[in-house]
Amino acid sequence: MHPTRRANTPATPPAPACHVARSASRRGLPAIASRAGLLAFGLLLATGVPAALAQQAWPVKPVRMLIPWPPGGSNDVAGRIVAPRLAEALGQPITIENRGGAAGTVGADVVARSEPDGYTLMLHSVTHLSNAALYPKLTYDTVKDFTPIGMVSTQPTLLVVHPSFPVRSVKDLIALARAKPRQVLYGSAGNGSAPHLSMTLFASMAKVELEHVPYKGGGPALAGLLGGEVPLMLATVPSVMGQVKSGKLRAVATASARRLPMLPEVPTVSESGLPGYEMSPWMGMWGPARLPRPIVDQVNRALAKVLSIPDVRDQFMQQGLEPMAMSVEEFAALIPREVERYARLIRLSGARVE
Repeated sequence: MHPTRRANTPATPPAPACHVARSASRRGLPAIASRAGLLAFGLLLATGVPAALAQQAWPVKPVRMLIPWPPGGSNDVAGRIVAPRLAEALGQPITIENRGGAAGTVGADVVARSEPDGYTLMLHSVTHLSNAALYPKLTYDTVKDFTPIGMVSTQPTLLVVHPSFPVRSVKDLIALARAKPRQVLYGSAGNGSAPHLSMTLFASMAKVELEHVPYKGGGPALAGLLGGEVPLMLATVPSVMGQVKSGKLRAVATASARRLPMLPEVPTVSESGLPGYEMSPWMGMWGPARLPRPIVDQVNRALAKVLSIPDVRDQFMQQGLEPMAMSVEEFAALIPREVERYARLIRLSGARVE
């Protein structure tokens, strides 16, 4: 059994109408009054008031958390840490469904088409926003077809180099790139990926020309770096932590705004040669458009509570992730800014997916 599932307790079936009428008579109410009450109850059903009542009582059945990436990745790891505790906070099981494909667009389309009843939520990375500029023919509107709920975590990245590469600082890299325009190679998980866009921003701010080598995923890119095909790349902390600790790679700097608790000796890019640089991919939670605000608030509060649990925070940190809670308003305000920022970086990089 999946760790986030638990057996449902059968609901008590509603009493038959005749039983309701007999109960009313025993309390001394005229039978006609009980029939009128039943008629009024029927009218409430017809006018949708019970739907509103059900909404107030949400959730009354298991909730699906759709992760639009295959199992094993950072989004999946974060979801499986959060889901059991979120289920406890909400009082219903949460079932994780991985629906990978096309950088998360396949799963996002499923959520966009779902009923806005709170029973389908999505945990997705910031790639959800960059896809708006990367894919010209999406089947959904990245902003209008989703309801923002809250931030889940940031995903720190490291600028790492092969040990044979003569670069030990950001200043060294900038100096080398200026001396050898377009001769310094870097790898990434593919055109338009977060590492690609992060290095695009780096090159733009440093006013250098680097040569991009796209691979078909983060795994192949890391293999290329370890094999000496490319001398450097930006990579997520979990994917390179082991190699850094063993000396197979050298950590030059972190792209985050501050140093990482798991690697406090590694400086930020900003403090070590490129002031103002910051690029922190993140994960957040969305629902389909028109998700009722009471449900949004309930999930946001439960999520913030879960992310404050010491054990949950420890699990995130062990995976190289930093739990990050935000209010609904903060998260909603962040989204259009990030859409524009990633669109600008994609235009600058020239990345395109048909």
